[in-house]
Amino acid sequence: MSRFWSKTVKNLTPYVPGEQPKLSQLIKLNTNESPYGPSPKALAAIASANTDGLRLYPDPNSDSLKQAIAKVHGLKSDQVFVGNGSDEVLAHAFLGLLKHEEPILFPDITYSFYPVYCNLYDISFKNIPLDEDFAINTKDYIRKNGGIIFPNPNAPTGRALPLSDIKALLESNTESVVVIDEAYVDYGTESAATLVNQFPNLLVTHTLSKSYALAGLRVGYAVGHPDLIEALERVKNSFNSYPIDKLAMAGAVAAIEDQEYLHSISKAVIQTRETLVKDLSQLGFETIPSQANFVFTKHPSKDAAAIATALREKHIIVRHFKMARIDQYLRITIGTDEQCASLVNALKEIV
Repeated sequence: MSRFWSKTVKNLTPYVPGEQPKLSQLIKLNTNESPYGPSPKALAAIASANTDGLRLYPDPNSDSLKQAIAKVHGLKSDQVFVGNGSDEVLAHAFLGLLKHEEPILFPDITYSFYPVYCNLYDISFKNIPLDEDFAINTKDYIRKNGGIIFPNPNAPTGRALPLSDIKALLESNTESVVVIDEAYVDYGTESAATLVNQFPNLLVTHTLSKSYALAGLRVGYAVGHPDLIEALERVKNSFNSYPIDKLAMAGAVAAIEDQEYLHSISKAVIQTRETLVKDLSQLGFETIPSQANFVFTKHPSKDAAAIATALREKHIIVRHFKMARIDQYLRITIGTDEQCASLVNALKEIV
């Protein structure tokens, strides 16, 4: 059937999501999902919204959700955009804000969806190498560009930039949009959302899939100057004018409003992460400093792919990337204390 494909499809190399194996008694540490359930208030709100009203379309503007997000960040509703997970929000940003004559810039080791969007929308790009410690140096981005995007903390490394570095970048780069992808910001990083009123070219994206423990709900958002948000709305309304369904909206609003629960489970993940890093160090692993809900680690004398295979045989799944510079690293999601203890015990036998 490939003879019916468009030229665009033929030239695409799609993003490959983390494996979702259908195995029982599995310790799944490969897709950075939360080890804890969503806010009970979010679950109750979803149940309450499960009524005959589902026969009607949802609010196309998602006003209640935008208001909840704006309140948390101290912004106005017209500074908020929402979509089906931050991946969709990012896709709209690539098309609506990053498609220009000059190439956009992003790290050589980062979220692998970025080059996919570029190929899909025919956007030229240039990779900026991370330094030898796998850190982003914002000074490397001070050059002519059609836009800049990177996660903070970065993925899959977990390293984060201080807010001062992002502010310095914005002060130097004023003629193109800077997108800061903050999927993992709640695990110890200061959000750049506090800067959107100072810099009209800053867009900050968030997801409810990680720290809010709602990966199955598919809700993400962006905050920025109303002009940037309007560009995203124009793309959205030319693509899918009803992106957030009623159940997702109800659950997302309740989750956003329950900041106490968010902070409690984020704190638990941070504590488990610190313990895991210490345990890995005792086994000889070298781990990049992480401010995400995962660690990026390698063993100096054991092949990463072999370790991943051995763990799989013990029903523990981690993520291995077959990419230059990082093919000897494993990305390990922070699970519960019990899951991480099982991981460490398995690694003791393997290494």
